[in-house]
Amino acid sequence: MSILPEPISLKQFENEARNFLDSNAAKKTDRAFVWGEGDDDVSLFSENTPEQEQLEVRSAKEFARKVFDAGFGWITGPSEFGGRELPKDYQTCWEQLRSEYEIPSDNCRGIGLGMVAPTILAHGTPLVKKLYLSKLYGGDIIACQLFSEPIAGSDLAGIQTKASKDGDQWIINGQKVWTSGAQYSDIGEIICRTNNDVPKHKGLTVFVVDMKAKGVEIRPLKQMTGGATFNEIFFNDVVIADSHRLGEIDGGWTVALTTLMNERAAIGSGGGGISSGSMSSRMLEMIKHFGADDEPLVRQLFVEIYINSRIASFTSQRALAKLTAGKLPGPEMSIGKLSLTENLRRIGDLCSLVLGPKLVANSGEWGTYAWSQIILGTPGLRVAGGTDEIMRNIISERVLGLPK
Repeated sequence: MSILPEPISLKQFENEARNFLDSNAAKKTDRAFVWGEGDDDVSLFSENTPEQEQLEVRSAKEFARKVFDAGFGWITGPSEFGGRELPKDYQTCWEQLRSEYEIPSDNCRGIGLGMVAPTILAHGTPLVKKLYLSKLYGGDIIACQLFSEPIAGSDLAGIQTKASKDGDQWIINGQKVWTSGAQYSDIGEIICRTNNDVPKHKGLTVFVVDMKAKGVEIRPLKQMTGGATFNEIFFNDVVIADSHRLGEIDGGWTVALTTLMNERAAIGSGGGGISSGSMSSRMLEMIKHFGADDEPLVRQLFVEIYINSRIASFTSQRALAKLTAGKLPGPEMSIGKLSLTENLRRIGDLCSLVLGPKLVANSGEWGTYAWSQIILGTPGLRVAGGTDEIMRNIISERVLGLPK
């Protein structure tokens, strides 16, 4: 665990962070996007081989340990778990600086840090916090989320995975599905049914489960994209100590909402599909390369994508500002998530207009068939974090005031 340093000014922190990054990573080189050069990959989900995946996970963990030991792993977190208890501005400063450097991909840790760790901090027992928070932020372990089931996805209250109390432990039986990163995760946040005699959303309890425990079986799910980012997991008499319960017995609905709000924030903060300059430049250069920049419909659709991306980004900033201030977010998370998937649909429409058959027939031409990964990956994001239909229900009820 890192030692909490003396309070420092933002400028001192910036210098400290830059010195660390200079010593441990190479600076990115500013190079304008050139059509036909570089990586021809626009996929929404990782399509790595198992070997590539293992290498990525190992690299992410190794760099995370360096970052944590240097005091940048949990800048705003409690000192007792290795955090520095610095204001949000310091975290923002760090994120801006690290974006200037070539560092290992941290995607495999996204769910653990963005969804599971905040839930453990808010609802975990002292033992669970001590066991896992430092290790999550320090790169020692990775976590996944175990919510969806074959007959209960967006209707989370309809889950059937059962937890039966046996003394000071629980016995888990059931199945989860669409779990990202389960194959390399060490722990998981699982929601189970613990009471059938109350309204269904009041009979749920959340636990932290050891993904390597006896009785846990993980099976990869092949996607349309060709990859296997998701998994189905079977739990057969898996034992969980009561100390690994998050929140109250039968109080899992409140705990789950904490996770879901963070999940929608993570998904919806993508800026509506083209938040990165590289994606925007790639789309624009594709339009120019195929001579479609004078087509009114193409121009209109590109502008709609860009405008919606910017609006989604501002909405996400408002939601994150609420969380930073310790307030519960409103419907901004749902709006941001829906905006992302709607913009991905627009991107698919734009690619179809510009590329035509090149989008679905692999001729080997750079910058054409690669866009099919957007088309094939979008349905997955339309389901992840709550379906588009559920998001519309939330927005209609909580924003427009329509009846349920």
